[in-house]
Amino acid sequence: MPFEISHSEAHRLVKDLHCLNPSYYWTDLLTTVLVGWTSFFAAVVARPLSPLMFVAIAVSMFALYRGLSFLHEISHQTSRSLPGFETAWNVLIGFPLLMPTFFYIGVHVDHHKLSTYGTVDDPEYLPFAKSWLSTTLFALNALCIPLLLLVRFLLLTPVAWLSRPIAVRLVTHVSSLTMNLRYRRQVTPELLGQVHRQSAIIWILCLGVIALAVAGILPWRVFLVWLAVDTLISFLNAFRTLGAHAYESIGQPMDRTGQLLDSIDTPGMFWTELWAPVGLRYHALHHYFPGIPYHNLGEGYRRLAGTLPVGPDYKKMTSRSLIHSLVTLYRKGMRRLRG
Repeated sequence: MPFEISHSEAHRLVKDLHCLNPSYYWTDLLTTVLVGWTSFFAAVVARPLSPLMFVAIAVSMFALYRGLSFLHEISHQTSRSLPGFETAWNVLIGFPLLMPTFFYIGVHVDHHKLSTYGTVDDPEYLPFAKSWLSTTLFALNALCIPLLLLVRFLLLTPVAWLSRPIAVRLVTHVSSLTMNLRYRRQVTPELLGQVHRQSAIIWILCLGVIALAVAGILPWRVFLVWLAVDTLISFLNAFRTLGAHAYESIGQPMDRTGQLLDSIDTPGMFWTELWAPVGLRYHALHHYFPGIPYHNLGEGYRRLAGTLPVGPDYKKMTSRSLIHSLVTLYRKGMRRLRG
């Protein structure tokens, strides 16, 4: 599609939106955690299969998914801009959901690099526009992720302690939040130590919870509710991920404009925040200006979409809904099949 945008004007419009507000991050995270875990335990103590149990699971899923989405923000910030935030997030969200920060920090940056976006070295990209089958399999695979995480931490963590080569292979192959199975992250001594520490904490946490259940202190239903909530989060995130890009790359590196054209904004209504929380609904804007903190992305979108000469072309990356984006992606894959 023809695309002409004044980059200088776009930069001018959002120049003041790169400042991060730590109190906004902390208030949002702590409120989200309170709602998420309160509703989680409400689901545990509710009568099995009762309406209250299902409502509590739904609230917990959306809240904890929002909390989990802060991992994306953490990967773009530093310990100086948000001191203590990564540690608090790991304790409150990452460790209980088996998704510590080592899975994403240092990996997500390769999704934004001009030299790797949309290529075989991009951890978060596959050419879904070429195949409806790969799109379908990716969504279904998300249902297995919680069980795979349990295997990764309960069984493989102690195995890695036996041999450094095994530990290196574990970090290289099964310690990244990726969709591209050909992606290989570089292992450094610092990363290896971080993975060892965080994995050990999760292993001890898992064994502690199992011991409490065996002793009758915790009901076994905790595990079923956890599995239900984590599976729903994983499934929802798969659909959100599929709706984040056009996935039309031919495998060549893209500049910032190319990333913008291959990405999607879905401003939607207030409920859009449920499936694309913490700024994820402004994904095209995020790829164009990855340094803007999530709490300013909405204002950034309004400025860019509503200001001439930027707006008319910028709004070409806007989708009216997640369903519209998913149907469009699926149809592209079907056309490639028929062609």
